[in-house]
Amino acid sequence: MHAPAYHTLLPRAERAGIYHMPLAADLALEEAAESLDYSMHRVDLARVTTKEAFLEAIGKALDFPDWYGHNWDALADCLTDLSWMAADGYVVVLEYADAFASAAPTDFATALSIFQDAADTWREDGVPFWTLVGTASDGLDWLQELA
Repeated sequence: MHAPAYHTLLPRAERAGIYHMPLAADLALEEAAESLDYSMHRVDLARVTTKEAFLEAIGKALDFPDWYGHNWDALADCLTDLSWMAADGYVVVLEYADAFASAAPTDFATALSIFQDAADTWREDGVPFWTLVGTASDGLDWLQELA
């Protein structure tokens, strides 16, 4: 997929959710998000293997407020609020997710479920909320491709 296609795909709140980060699409997605005035955040999970480290990495990358409690409920609350970074849409890229997915598959699944719930909540307001999961291998081939 080339850059112009992302400009038409990202605004479609009804399609927003969790997808595998396409290879070589990084710059095109960033350009599309920027042109649409979307908030785009990268979360480096390369060294994340625990729930606690995941929650810390997300909180830092998205600059969660001081009241963020570093637990699943607080993650869900923050992802469905985002008032401190109001935008027309949101793109969260979970980079290098392989280690966390392998080391803590149940926690990884819980995290993705929370991100999907956030996308569903934002969709009700017509706001696109995309979560793209980047992996170094094909170990997460069950994720849908962004297309």
